[in-house]
Formats: sequence, C-alpha cells, structure tokens
Amino acid sequence: MNDRFNKIIQLNTSGLGCWLTIILFAFILTSIGLGWVINGFIILLTLLFILPVIVFWGFQWWLKRKLVQDQCPVCSYEFTGFKNTEFNCPSCGEPLQVTAESFSRITPPGTIDVDAVEIPVQKIEENNY
Repeated sequence: MNDRFNKIIQLNTSGLGCWLTIILFAFILTSIGLGWVINGFIILLTLLFILPVIVFWGFQWWLKRKLVQDQCPVCSYEFTGFKNTEFNCPSCGEPLQVTAESFSRITPPGTIDVDAVEIPVQKIEENNY
C-alpha cells in the first residue's frame, strides 16, 4: 500500500559521483591556473611533430655508421652488410665477415689462405736463358 509513496520520495543519485568529480577537477584547475595545461599541450604537440623527424635522421645516421658496401673477395659480387657480422655471400655462398670497412673470407682453422699471382709466360722464358 505504501509502495507508491516510497517511489515518489526516492532520489536517483547514480550520476552524482561523476558530476562531483568534474566539478572538483574544474575547481582545482581554476585555483591552480590553466597556464601549465596550455604550455604542456603545446609542448606535447611540438614533440609529436619534431620527434619523428629526429628519429628518422638518427636512424639514417646509425645506418651509415653500421653498413658496409663492398665486393665479395671470391666472386666480386657487390652487396651490403652490417659491421662486425659474419654472413654468406648471396651469390656464391662463401662465408664472409666484415673487417675494417671491407669483406674478408672466413677460413677454417689450419687453412692457409693464399692469393694466386699470374705470371706471364714470356717472363719465365726470359729468366731461364
């Protein structure tokens, strides 16, 4: 019987916490000042525009310092590799390493690496007589 009377007096306070939070936040901002908020927003926008440019230039600089372009000492195929790494030549499959801005062969232990020198036939015949 008294259910109808209870519904009339009952208050709906479900959104009151949200409104109190917004009012408290606005009060704090007005008492402290909004200058720091605007300055922070401007600094954030500046960083968003400048940071990708700095990252791009930094990456380009890093690549120039870390990449070496040279020819394979076996097949003379020219390609690019990272400094201080070991890899195989994409053309002949020879194991290579980057040393002092150039590629060099990796030889197994106990192997003597020899460079062949071509001597013309006429020079040998002249020395024999």
